[in-house]
Amino acid sequence: MAPGRTCLFGDHQDYLGLPVIACAINRSIKLTAVQNDTQVFKLNMGDIDEVRIIDIHADFSELAPRDYFASSLRVLRRHGCIPNVGYDITIKGDIPINSGTSSSSALLLAWINFLITAYGVDDEVTPEFIAKMGYASEVLEHGEPGGMMDHYSIGIGNIVHINTKDPFSYTVIGTELKGLITGVSGVPKETIGLIGEIKGNALLAIGIIKQNFKDFDLNKSEIEDLDKYRNYLPDRLIPYFEAAIKNYHYTKEALKEFQKPILDLKKIGGLMNEHHAVLRDLLKITVPKIDDMITAALKAGAYGAKIVGSGGGGSIVVIADPEKEAQVVAAILAAGAKEAYAVTVDPGVRIIEKQKNLKN
Repeated sequence: MAPGRTCLFGDHQDYLGLPVIACAINRSIKLTAVQNDTQVFKLNMGDIDEVRIIDIHADFSELAPRDYFASSLRVLRRHGCIPNVGYDITIKGDIPINSGTSSSSALLLAWINFLITAYGVDDEVTPEFIAKMGYASEVLEHGEPGGMMDHYSIGIGNIVHINTKDPFSYTVIGTELKGLITGVSGVPKETIGLIGEIKGNALLAIGIIKQNFKDFDLNKSEIEDLDKYRNYLPDRLIPYFEAAIKNYHYTKEALKEFQKPILDLKKIGGLMNEHHAVLRDLLKITVPKIDDMITAALKAGAYGAKIVGSGGGGSIVVIADPEKEAQVVAAILAAGAKEAYAVTVDPGVRIIEKQKNLKN
């Protein structure tokens, strides 16, 4: 099985080489595999009423857009994972689809973990290896604009600080976060186009600043430096540059809080509100229903709330006083959310039960 994830800090940051704080949550995709006597994978996806048959010997020299089943088979073959028997596979989950909580990446990592468990690989199998395979399969093979946050937060589990600049690294900074709530708007998020546009404009703005300031390093930027750089940018690019600097600042401040022995939920929530204001006012990735849900959550006593993921719809993450979880959930639902529920931090992708016909 593989959990969903929520981004606590750092949306639209990982593809810029900036850090992210995210956590796996206890909504998941479960994949059950039983060996068959055919040479195919028969994938039964009841949640979307779809069945897919894949020849276990298919090499997928050409990939259909967003066909992650195929791309992961292609990637894993390079690592010595060679299917030799077929399986009947049932896939079920309770992660809302297209909601910003990574149902697609969770499915991909559950699938990759199954393939590795069933057929083996040449490499040492670690949570980091599984996360790397997920990133390669979803982003690199398809040339998509996303980053590594989804794969590492789901693959590693817990609360992770992901340093996406080269050399890449990650740190588990917590295993529990009380008062955590997810609200699902029911408005489908817009991923590829929105990420591509924002990423392109941010990189263009950063490039212009580097032309004028040879020593500029985004990873060493401070919020106080904004005024120095703003005049060098055309008006249309200023919001993207300002958003990158401010979101990075709030992520750094949040990391300081997560590193303390006792979490100050009110302070973390306040930083979350600042982060959301940037996503709403500068990157403009919210929609009215998302804004209504956040306003309702804060009025009901939440400490902080923000949109999650690429934007244009999807979900919100909320930090509330644990004793007020129920009333905050009720307020989010009353504001028009499709779903809202308390969540806990999850330990990450794993095999729940290995059947004897699955090879090590």
